[in-house]
Amino acid sequence: MTILTFDLHIHSKYSKDSIMSPAQIIKIAKEKKLTGIAVTDHNTIRGGIEVKKKSDKDLFVIVGSEIKTDRGEIIGLFLNEEIRSKDFFEVVDDIKGQGGKCVLPHPYRNHYADPASLISYVDAIEGFNSRNPKDFNIKAQNLARSQRIVMTAGSDAHMPFEIGYAMTCIEEKNFYNQFSILSKATFIQGNNHSQLMRFFLICAGKSTVILKKI
Repeated sequence: MTILTFDLHIHSKYSKDSIMSPAQIIKIAKEKKLTGIAVTDHNTIRGGIEVKKKSDKDLFVIVGSEIKTDRGEIIGLFLNEEIRSKDFFEVVDDIKGQGGKCVLPHPYRNHYADPASLISYVDAIEGFNSRNPKDFNIKAQNLARSQRIVMTAGSDAHMPFEIGYAMTCIEEKNFYNQFSILSKATFIQGNNHSQLMRFFLICAGKSTVILKKI
């Protein structure tokens, strides 16, 4: 049985709090033997486009973006155009208008609205985020199960070593097309960072933003 593995939440240097180059992301993803990745930079698809352009058939690359809206963040996958709106419902319409899919990332972190109230507008919930505290991931998984919605997993990588720390998995026989990774045939797995590591990553992220502003 062959299992295909996808890290569906990675940030490149086109996010203000990450310094990873497209080439570096590709290299590490291949070293970790990932089948594919989604590059989901904050409010832009530039990173995803660059990674996809530089990659080859050995790594499946999804162009995405993590967009900050008035109701919290939402990830758009399979995008081909930038999304300018910050209104949650307009962003959902824009993503779906491009033939993309909507994922509610880390639903109990950085959301201003009750996550349960947003479920009917998205295609999946991020059930495992490596930067989340364990209890946040458990709450997200419980929400997904109660609503019978697909779960994804992503590392939320901003630094090289994080890539592949969480994965959305599917048996090869069930992978019919790119949208199969958002089907109920998938399952998730991953590792949580320790509280100390999360503190380090937060501090490192702030330092990166400051560094880029100089």
